Amino acid sequence: MQNDAENLMVVLAQPRGFCAGVERAIETVRLTLRKHGAPVYVLHEIVHNRHVLNELEQLGAIFVENLADIPVGGICIFSAHGVSRATEEAAKRLGLKTVDATCPLVASVHRMVEKYHAEGFDVLIIGHHGHPEVVGAAGRVEGRVHVISSEEEARQCQVTDPARVAYVTQTTLSKDDIVGIVGIFKDRFPGIRGPGSNICFATQNRQDAVRKLAEQTDLILVVGSKNSSNSNRLREVSERHGTPGYLIDDSGDLQTAWFEGRKRIGITAGASAPERLVKEVIRWMEERMTVTITEIDGKKEDIHFEPADMTDQG
Repeated sequence: MQNDAENLMVVLAQPRGFCAGVERAIETVRLTLRKHGAPVYVLHEIVHNRHVLNELEQLGAIFVENLADIPVGGICIFSAHGVSRATEEAAKRLGLKTVDATCPLVASVHRMVEKYHAEGFDVLIIGHHGHPEVVGAAGRVEGRVHVISSEEEARQCQVTDPARVAYVTQTTLSKDDIVGIVGIFKDRFPGIRGPGSNICFATQNRQDAVRKLAEQTDLILVVGSKNSSNSNRLREVSERHGTPGYLIDDSGDLQTAWFEGRKRIGITAGASAPERLVKEVIRWMEERMTVTITEIDGKKEDIHFEPADMTDQG
């Protein structure tokens, strides 16, 4: 472990932390609470970060796993990950007022799934089984939709007509996650239609920043929750490029042994992790060693999504 006389260089990723879709979802919950008062119910986690969830709970948000847990007439916010058509219809039957906080980029994937399906294509969704975004996208249509999470599944999936196949991807994957699967699709279905990638700009920008960090550092810390797909991808990108990475919820996860023999530490944060957690990690280091902080050059994100419409509730 370094002593106070030794210096640790901390290199911050740019961009890092909140993306436009996450900011929109959080602001939607805050504005809904401001307009209607507590409680406001949110189906599933609005974003995958327990610190954000705790803050919203203190304001009066109640997170539920089932629509039946919301009283008739209650306000239900759909998370940034999106929901299936069946969930939307069930909310109407239960007499709930709904607010859709689905990330606009996820919503664009929904529209692709619906379009391809309406044109008679089998739709292959590259993504993780059970992830809320994938469940919501697959649930936009009935039949002829397949979730593909591995190259083996890509080789084995059976479609109605090999000449009428299309694909989309989960927005929080990495390029490395999809390249092999897409290659198999193109070999099996030469006429396959698809976007190339639905990986969102914020996900891609953060992964590109980690690649730069990996070239300059001995270790990368990714601030983000364990169930955050984009945060897990950041750690994987770091390790694929030869630099060890740890995914941490906050400074409480840090271990002094990680820093032994390290001179340059990279720090980034997943798209649902607030910047204050990064600052707490830096403060933890400054209390234990001499720290110099720098930031890599990266893409400046100036995209902003307006909060979800709360005036036309079901």
